[in-house]
Amino acid sequence: MYSSKEYAEHVKKTSPRSPVLKNSVKAFFVGGAICALGQALFFIYLNFADEKEAQLFVTVTLIAAAAFLTGLGIFNKIARFAGAGTLVPVTGFANSVVSPAIDNKKEGFILGLGPKIFTVAGPVILYSVLSGALYGIILYAVEVFKKLS
Repeated sequence: MYSSKEYAEHVKKTSPRSPVLKNSVKAFFVGGAICALGQALFFIYLNFADEKEAQLFVTVTLIAAAAFLTGLGIFNKIARFAGAGTLVPVTGFANSVVSPAIDNKKEGFILGLGPKIFTVAGPVILYSVLSGALYGIILYAVEVFKKLS
């Protein structure tokens, strides 16, 4: 039986080293390509909508494309290649919602898809809403304090 220290040393010796530079470059270029696609879509949508609507359309388009590609199994191949490059934009969030739904579709809508769809994205949604609410309360308190002083 290994002690904690011996086990950590054993894992360090036997685990393959990650090609950090290679992975970083792939993530940078794929993530950048996704963002460049978003920027191109933004310029296209500006021809049909104002700036706020164009931003919304870009977000919706990227989420829909990522969900569609996840359903076809293509997004996961891109993610395996690019790593974190696909997680940073909204496409990673869309993938985190659709993947569990696909994995659990055999159990049906009630026991599979419904309860499992937000297993990955649920904590992100929860803590982003809570932190946004907390930030709003703090900002409101600061504004009230400024008016009182």
